[in-house]
Amino acid sequence: MSDTIIRVENLSKTYILQHQEGGNSYKALRDVIANGAKSIGRKLRHSSESKFNPTREEFWALKDVSFEIKQGDRVGIIGRNGAGKSTLLKILSRITEPSRGRIAIKGRVASLLEVGTGFHPELTGRENIYLNGAILGMSKAEIKKKFDEIVAFAEVEKFLDTPVKRYSSGMYVRLAFAVAAHLEPEILIVDEVLAVGDTQFQKKCLGKMEDVGKEGRTVLFVSHNMGTITQLCTKAIYLNQGQIKYVGDVNSIVSKYLTSDSDNNAYKKLSPSRNKPIFFKEFSVSNHEGKISSEIDVRYPFQINLSYEVTDRLQNAEISLRIETDDVRAVFTTNQSDCHPNICHERNPGIYEASIEIPAMFLMPGSYFITIGAHQPMVQIFELHEHILSFNINETGTRLAKYDKHNSMGVVIVDLPWKEHHLVTT
Repeated sequence: MSDTIIRVENLSKTYILQHQEGGNSYKALRDVIANGAKSIGRKLRHSSESKFNPTREEFWALKDVSFEIKQGDRVGIIGRNGAGKSTLLKILSRITEPSRGRIAIKGRVASLLEVGTGFHPELTGRENIYLNGAILGMSKAEIKKKFDEIVAFAEVEKFLDTPVKRYSSGMYVRLAFAVAAHLEPEILIVDEVLAVGDTQFQKKCLGKMEDVGKEGRTVLFVSHNMGTITQLCTKAIYLNQGQIKYVGDVNSIVSKYLTSDSDNNAYKKLSPSRNKPIFFKEFSVSNHEGKISSEIDVRYPFQINLSYEVTDRLQNAEISLRIETDDVRAVFTTNQSDCHPNICHERNPGIYEASIEIPAMFLMPGSYFITIGAHQPMVQIFELHEHILSFNINETGTRLAKYDKHNSMGVVIVDLPWKEHHLVTT
């Protein structure tokens, strides 16, 4: 018997976009009357004219998408905004009908896609728990068995008999997730809606989804946070403009996504943001010859360069830089104040340039990403650019060449002193 729990074949979803003639969104009453008269004329001429309508456009949210998901898989669905991620989840949750294609799903599906999905606003939290359980096909006894666990997880005991329309968005999401995760569906589908909750609750949700996967149930998860995707998921589907670009192991797919999402990899120029007291202008990675490059020889040092502008006098502003591996593990973070505390204490308006030199034979061969931010520690973040640059450290015939798998050796290269004494001759 096959352990495939979701099979999608040539799935497509198209929408018809309506455009205003002449590009104006506002119409006066005389325009409405005039257009009404025109439409009568068009109907009279319908038999002799083409059916082509220049104000209608087809938009393919998904096009010929095919994949299989096995029982127990934890699958991250990633891609830029507009890639078709939410549309795919809505079709799998039977909220939206596909335009064409075939889907086969074995088992009960619980989904949490948007704040408000699946709950009746006039019913209380208690009533909605029983309603959702009934929709999933559970008996009242089964729901009652899980009831206390759901309420405790959602932390809404005091509001259990309050209509959910009076809940805050955070309370709504907590209860909706608790219901979806605890009523034992074979398939749990969760969109980015968890971002509404606080940090502690997000961690609790991720832990629960991980437990659900380990119990042999299937999880589909959409998020723009690649650290969360790699932490939770074992596989990933990378959607691009409604089509599947890659499917496979989560770490390799996330690496491909982040690299493709990084324009020019080693160089980035940003548009001015003069409404901020400090903003970044340019970032780059340069090799030991001073040339901008994303390909770095492990034997030589290289530099990360940035420029920024200060528009107002600033105190205690910090520039920080983080290096991450291609599976989004932090290698290290460095702060400008570590070397230049006086600069950070007070900055006058103007343009600044900074660079950080990474020594030779320090990072293991592999792919890396750079995140850069400007902030007042523990107060506010002025700018944050995650994975703004990427680069590769290449092995070029050093002593590391005798090892096949660099990633099993760690992230950094260290030469530590070994002491050895010959004690006894045998």
